[in-house]
Amino acid sequence: MYVEWKRLHHTGIRHFQQSVVPLYPRTRLFRVYCSNVIPGMLQTHGYAEALLSTISDFQGTPTTPPRPRPPAWTAAASSTKEDHRFVLLVEETVLRHRIGAPDMMAGQLGKLLELMSLPSVAFGVIPFTAPRTMWPLETFMVFDTDRAQVETLSAEINITRPSEIAVYTTAFTALQNLAVFGPKARARILAAIEALG
Repeated sequence: MYVEWKRLHHTGIRHFQQSVVPLYPRTRLFRVYCSNVIPGMLQTHGYAEALLSTISDFQGTPTTPPRPRPPAWTAAASSTKEDHRFVLLVEETVLRHRIGAPDMMAGQLGKLLELMSLPSVAFGVIPFTAPRTMWPLETFMVFDTDRAQVETLSAEINITRPSEIAVYTTAFTALQNLAVFGPKARARILAAIEALG
């Protein structure tokens, strides 16, 4: 299903975000690849507010900044239960894009360091220097094996056909194989913080 962002956001971005929350608790394996911004579920309030304000301005839709509370997935991610897993990948450029003021970006990057230590979260960074066996793609998420959600500039695409979902899971695996995790990912986040001056 292809739906334009302007249509999804016509009553404000916050309202749209709240409408998709039920999908998160029922997903056991959540895979996210972002080539342009910090994944939404890892965004601090300041980062999300700056990003959504820019999106609202571009789209000409109502500005409704998010409430300063953790998203629904946080409870699942910090739970001791092992029935929710989050694998999140970003291109290293995402760590360097300046969305908002430098101090806010430093806080956002610091939050990544905190969240990646949760036992149910695997946070990977695809280095600038990684030999590419898979090219950078548009942002996409895979909810278990039930749905792939793709974000383009103008629309959100929800894919439910198993053969197409399989294409995205294959791409995710290829991108995951390019990423670094643990101390190597931390080192890239720390370098991005240092570069903020």
